[in-house]
This record gives sequence, structure tokens and C-alpha cells, in this order.
Amino acid sequence: MTIADDTTTSWLRRFRSGTDQTGRLVCFPHAGGAATFFYPVATRFGPTIDVVALQYPGRQDRRAEPMVPDIATLADRITNELLQLSDKPTVFLGHSMGAVLAYEVAWRLEQRGSTHAPRTVIVSGRRAPSAGRPDAQIYLQDDATFLAELEKLNGTAMSLMEDEEMRRLTLPAIRNDYRAVETHRSEPGRRLDAAITALTGTEDPQATLDEVEQWRDFTTGAFRLASFPGGHFYLVEKPAPVMAEVDRELSALAGV
Repeated sequence: MTIADDTTTSWLRRFRSGTDQTGRLVCFPHAGGAATFFYPVATRFGPTIDVVALQYPGRQDRRAEPMVPDIATLADRITNELLQLSDKPTVFLGHSMGAVLAYEVAWRLEQRGSTHAPRTVIVSGRRAPSAGRPDAQIYLQDDATFLAELEKLNGTAMSLMEDEEMRRLTLPAIRNDYRAVETHRSEPGRRLDAAITALTGTEDPQATLDEVEQWRDFTTGAFRLASFPGGHFYLVEKPAPVMAEVDRELSALAGV
């Protein structure tokens, strides 16, 4: 079965449609994130690019569905969903946990010899698997400690977390995703044929410039590194230069 280019599913969300979409951008949200995080990206590129944002189970309208507790299983399920799309030159964009998923899904598609494999994987706000710094395992902490760690990243509207009902609705998905990414270990020696473009904020405590630069070792293709002022969610703080980087990668699809 092929999913039509104007169709939204439980996994694959489209916020804009166009008549001449010759390329595709698949967006992978961060831990606790949802497809709507990439709504501005769809608004910017939607008329000419098929922007598909992933919606993981356990959040928003999928809140009642069982969450996926590990990266490998989630990557397998996403891979199967993307294989149902039409064939277009593709770029992946993943932020934080989404960067890990983008890499893992790209590797799976390449291993299958699929034409759905991306030409470029944009990894944002995540150090390379080889960086050597262990995750803090904050998913094991009590709610107060867990929330304090989230506040350091400035990615969650912490004022909303003051509401008990909001915490009840959102914390399980965030904690689940942190468990998935903090317990994940990439198999050594995996290199993509796809190019990798690595983006990071200069003040990101989760991904230093040196740690992000090590993504170079995870591709046999081209590698490029770009940094921007800001913290872990630099792409929200000042989106224009980040959009320019994404545009650069998407424009390259025209020659494919």
C-alpha cells in the first residue's frame, strides 16, 4: 500500500500541501515532542517540498496508545511507515532524540536498499554516538528532579508544568522518550552512505561542538557542521538561519 502525497496518518503528519512537490523532508521530533513542533518548517517549505512530520505514540491525539520504550523498536516501526510513501528524493531532519532516530531509520532503509533512503540526514542538537559521554539517566529520577533537568534545556514551557493535570498528561511521554534515548546504544561501525549535516547551539549543555563534530565518522559521504547562538532549542530561539541550512540541503535535491 502506498500512502498518497496529500494524506495524513496516525504516524505521518502533513500540515501543508502543494502541487509541485518534487522532494520530501521527513522530520523527527525530540523527546516528548510532537509533529506540531515542525509546523513552522511545513509552513516554510510546504508549497514545494512534501514535509512529513512524525507523530510518535503516547502524545497528543495518540495519547491513549502504548508508548514505544526503546529506540530500535521505534526506528523499525517508523521505517515500515516511511516505506509506504511515494518515492521522492528525501532529506531527514531530526532534533535531539529525533537525530538518533533519523540516523537509525536512514541506516535501516539503506540496509534494505530502499530508494526511500535519504540523500542527507540533518542531525540537530545531539552529540554523536561515539562522543563517549554517558547519558545522565534522568528518566529514573523523581518528578521534581526530572522537571529540573528539563528546565535546564529551556525546551518545555515550564509554567505549564506547574499545573498538575498538565504534568499528568505530558510527563509520561517525556519520561518514556528519555528512557528510550538514554538506554540506546548504537552498534559500532555503522556508517551511512547518506551525507550528514550536523547542527548545534553553541550553548547546548547536551551537545558540545566537539561532540557534534564526531558525526563525521558516521557517514561515508559528505559531512558538514554548522553552529548557532543558543542552547538546546536554538532552532526555536532563532529559526531563520536554521531554515537557511535546511533550505540548502533541500535545494540540492533538485539536482538528484
